[in-house]
Amino acid sequence: MNPILRRVQAGGRQLNEARAIIEKLGLAAHPEGGWYRETWRASAEGESRSPGTGILFLLEAGKRSHWHRVDADELWLWHAGSPLDLLIEEPDRAIEPVLLGGDVLAGQVPQARVPAGRWQATEASRGWGLVSCVVVPGFDFAGFELAAPGWAPPRV
Repeated sequence: MNPILRRVQAGGRQLNEARAIIEKLGLAAHPEGGWYRETWRASAEGESRSPGTGILFLLEAGKRSHWHRVDADELWLWHAGSPLDLLIEEPDRAIEPVLLGGDVLAGQVPQARVPAGRWQATEASRGWGLVSCVVVPGFDFAGFELAAPGWAPPRV
């Protein structure tokens, strides 16, 4: 079989698989790109903000989330699919790439933390990926900043 045709068929299979997972998990479009569903929100118990939240997040093959930042620490936990490139702006403005995935011996990490206030984006260049994101204190759209499409953090 023609290798280009084989890649196209494999990509179509990945797209169908990602769509099936999106439907099965009841995910909705996320403003930053990708698909999500909030799965946990700790009780605020009289406070104005939840102490913690969790979501499932799926990024389809070939997609990238917009650069964004939140006002709380965010822990990314990889579950399934292909590895994802998590890009994190460091204090010196360098971009630190983290390869989220299950093959630890190949240099992938199953979890990574994005400190509060850091710009971040995610790329699914190897295929779709499914992760959970846990935010402490809990995620609040009032503390979410989404960059304009095509924007990236300035580099020194």
